[in-house]
Amino acid sequence: MKYFIVLAFFLISSLMSEDLKVKANKFSSDEKAGITIFTGNVNIIKGSDELNSSVVTIYTDNKHQPTKFVADGDASFSIQTKEGSVYKGKAQKVIYYPLTKEYHFFKDVYLRQIDEKKEIIGDEVILKSIEGKAYAKGANKEPVIMIFTIPDKEEKK
Repeated sequence: MKYFIVLAFFLISSLMSEDLKVKANKFSSDEKAGITIFTGNVNIIKGSDELNSSVVTIYTDNKHQPTKFVADGDASFSIQTKEGSVYKGKAQKVIYYPLTKEYHFFKDVYLRQIDEKKEIIGDEVILKSIEGKAYAKGANKEPVIMIFTIPDKEEKK
């Protein structure tokens, strides 16, 4: 078992441009299927980005390169875009595509852009970190909520 943990961690971290550090209570891997599952207090750090969740599944291609990360259950995150904007938030499900650097957030999404003091609340949000673009959709009959902090004239002085 120890061999598989070291092998999976080495494969995942050695193929990324920045080190990828994964901590979890449990781990399982199927190299042929290209699936690695981390469960229990999962914490993933890559550069300035961080993802926490109950379960994270990492999918890899036939060259063992990660193609998709899926976090299920009370996910929280901190993301920095190419332009330096920092986003923090939470969602019930997060899917990350490392090749396009896109994050897809689902169910009870709360996303806050720290440097611009903007907040997005919705049921589905897509953040394209290379382009610095975000898209949101509300739940069935619930709207997307966007909150902006606008300083008063007196606060500017």
